[in-house]
Amino acid sequence: MDMAGLLALLVAAGAAVAADAKPYSPADSILLNCGSTADGLDADGRKWLADTNNNMWLGDSGKSSLMAAADELDSSLPSTIPYMTARVFTVDTVYNFTVNPKDRHWLRLHFYPSSYNGIAPEDFRFSVSTSTGLTLLHNFSVWVTTKALTQAYIVREFSLPRTPAGFIAVTFTPTPMPNVTYAYINGLELISMPDIFEDPAIMVGFADQTVDIATSSFQTMYRFNIGGGYIPPSNDSGLARSWFDDTPYVFGVMQGISYTAGPRFHVKYPTEASEYAAPVEVYLGTRSMGSDPRVNQNYNLTWTMEVDGNFTYVVRLHFCELLLNRPNQRAFDIYINNKTAQSDADVIEMTSERGVPVYKDFAVHMADDPGDEVMWVAMHPSVALRPQFYDAILNGLEVFKLNDTAGNLAAPDPVPSKMLAEAELGNSEKDRSKKSKDQANLATVIGGTAGGAAAVGIVAAICVVVYHNKKNRELTGSDSHNSGWLPMYHSTTSGKSSGHLAANLAGMCRHFSIAEIKTATKNFSESLVIGVGGFGKVYRGVVDGDTKVAIKRSNPSSEQGALEFQTEIEMLSKLRHRHLVSLIGFCEESNEMVLVYDYMEHGTLREHLYNKGSNPPLSWRHRLDICIGAARGLHYLHTGAKYTIIHRDVKTTNILVDENWVAKVSDFGLSKSGSSTVNQAHVSTMVKGSFGYLDPEYFRRQQLTDKSDVYSFGVVLFEVLMARPALSPQLPREQVSLADYALSCQRKGTLRDVVDPTIKDQIAPECLIKFAETAEKCLADQGLERPSMGDVLWNLEFAMQLQDAFDGASGRRQAQDDGSGSGRPVLEPSNSYGSTASVTTIGTSSTSRAHDACVVIEEDDDDITNRAAFSQLVQPTGR
Repeated sequence: MDMAGLLALLVAAGAAVAADAKPYSPADSILLNCGSTADGLDADGRKWLADTNNNMWLGDSGKSSLMAAADELDSSLPSTIPYMTARVFTVDTVYNFTVNPKDRHWLRLHFYPSSYNGIAPEDFRFSVSTSTGLTLLHNFSVWVTTKALTQAYIVREFSLPRTPAGFIAVTFTPTPMPNVTYAYINGLELISMPDIFEDPAIMVGFADQTVDIATSSFQTMYRFNIGGGYIPPSNDSGLARSWFDDTPYVFGVMQGISYTAGPRFHVKYPTEASEYAAPVEVYLGTRSMGSDPRVNQNYNLTWTMEVDGNFTYVVRLHFCELLLNRPNQRAFDIYINNKTAQSDADVIEMTSERGVPVYKDFAVHMADDPGDEVMWVAMHPSVALRPQFYDAILNGLEVFKLNDTAGNLAAPDPVPSKMLAEAELGNSEKDRSKKSKDQANLATVIGGTAGGAAAVGIVAAICVVVYHNKKNRELTGSDSHNSGWLPMYHSTTSGKSSGHLAANLAGMCRHFSIAEIKTATKNFSESLVIGVGGFGKVYRGVVDGDTKVAIKRSNPSSEQGALEFQTEIEMLSKLRHRHLVSLIGFCEESNEMVLVYDYMEHGTLREHLYNKGSNPPLSWRHRLDICIGAARGLHYLHTGAKYTIIHRDVKTTNILVDENWVAKVSDFGLSKSGSSTVNQAHVSTMVKGSFGYLDPEYFRRQQLTDKSDVYSFGVVLFEVLMARPALSPQLPREQVSLADYALSCQRKGTLRDVVDPTIKDQIAPECLIKFAETAEKCLADQGLERPSMGDVLWNLEFAMQLQDAFDGASGRRQAQDDGSGSGRPVLEPSNSYGSTASVTTIGTSSTSRAHDACVVIEEDDDDITNRAAFSQLVQPTGR
């Protein structure tokens, strides 16, 4: 039987108990909700104790600390406990714990960046150490770290060896600086763990050398449920660990296939210790290379992870053979950082039978040289053994950073991407005056122990120095940074969901219950509908008392609904930018799929171009400003992350405008992660997009690049200029396609004749030339001839400068802005939310690589008929 047949048998298994493993019962299990006066349950049902309940925890050193509440609640927090209270320290403060001397312990530190009793988040910088002389964090800024990783909060997990004295002390030390700095902690966990790190790890590249794990301290950097979804602490094997999806870390286009055993499959743990090494769910799912031996022999199944240089790491690989039961049916080589960790690995040889878990520990030292900050773990079928199936599998992966010879685990704070750092610096400048006034009163808040307050301007300058003195490491769009084991878009779930997608999406953002959604929308009242698209209806709603939101409810008949639902969450939960719409959360419960966004007061850009309803047309200056904002958002997607994010559906209904007329790119349901390498500049994928905006080169070759977004944006620029749809079937043939018609007019020199009459007299001649030239270059037939989004942005900003010079010379600018208060017309809330229209599928694909010419096109509202859509598809050029 071939591999495909074996997979079919595996998945077809019926319902029964998968394993009879019993969760570990820790001797010590302390969860402190720091700064709180009452015990409480988090969203996962775990009980947290107020740290005031036992004076032995803090002792005399805690008397100078401050109990504080967070000034604001981030909607993506998984739970208010333990993140909405904190204990703030101005001097060295120690938590003392009496523990079982026979056990190792997990120590987890939870941090949420916020202002606490007037202390700005930038002013917290501190170190954390233990009574054994171990430095966990040094000169650590939660604010810098969360900004760099675009996370709402941070969890740092450490494993501490046995302490014969039965005592662990954790000390928080504010960083000594010319200005006052503070330390704080929101939540602290100290939990016993079984003997799952007793055996030494094999040093990769040195077969005769091992690394002792049992006596080492280490930090958890990554923990993946390979081929599976998120596993929350409550579903772990009693150790309260979080396991995350590995998909964002799989390198390259070839990502293999993942499959899960049917629930009747029985996992047989060989020893008590391995029973706790990973939960059953990890061993019931796996990622393999695929069923085609010819393909498998020509690539490596690879994961990449950013780490800190100059440390030794232990890489733990979890295996469980789900399909095969004889040796040499599947054998593979394991590589770590391009060195052979093990040749001819055969899971059945290791375990003697199918369904028995096993893990292997390897150690590798990461230097501190350029290029050494990325760890590679790769697998390739064994050629020497000539197995029955040329394939490799992996069920789970963990990466731990061991303490160095000085007892140190700390590393510098991560460095934000250049764009993010510039944006944050700009925000700090705007708020500097207000924060400085707030700082003046801090000494009295702390009771005199602070000795005065720091000016935020100096603190911001220090942060900038920290940014630029560190190695220039890129912020990843899909990878976690080296300073955190928590993937950048993950956290723990804030609620339970009965849906199958919710388990995979848990932790990416806030999870709403269906009851909350119905309350927000008055049970999906039709009076609150503000838009309808292919995904479903969009409702205006209110959550948390007074927060306006847009709630997109899936249409059960939408064939693409589940995929776009998951993609939207995966993409938007990773990204935070001024010009990208913010995803607040989701609901997947009771057969409902719902997305919750920030409410965009003024709806879509398109609504303000065609003079429909009561919306007056936007002035030229406002249109240009919105185009610049949208270009910034797309530029961030393309360059602000390690892996390029390609939107794939750029159009005027997916550019929204908030109450301040700030443009935000929306609707990431069709988005794809591109490549960061030069020799893999495209992603082979079935064609998706919207008629009129679709890149003809992408359509012809089925190869998606960031230049496909540039083409679509070029159509948007002409749509803004001419105030007409991308496709207008009712017009003469030569005018149906906006792209073709605009290019024709541009080349004939007649473009000004077809400019929207309401703005024609407002446009400076030089500005029009630059704007039209930019749009024309975006529509080049070959992607290589198109500018990057960065170049597009530069040219649009230059066009704005030309307009400013013209308006300043003629005194026209004030005339354009009169009557608007803020320089923009006062408009009513929109009646649309940029939803996509129905989906038409043409052709099918039978390959897992999705390289075939399978085309999925989205019709764009009511601007195109089915006949017109078909006529566009059959044109050889794809335009």
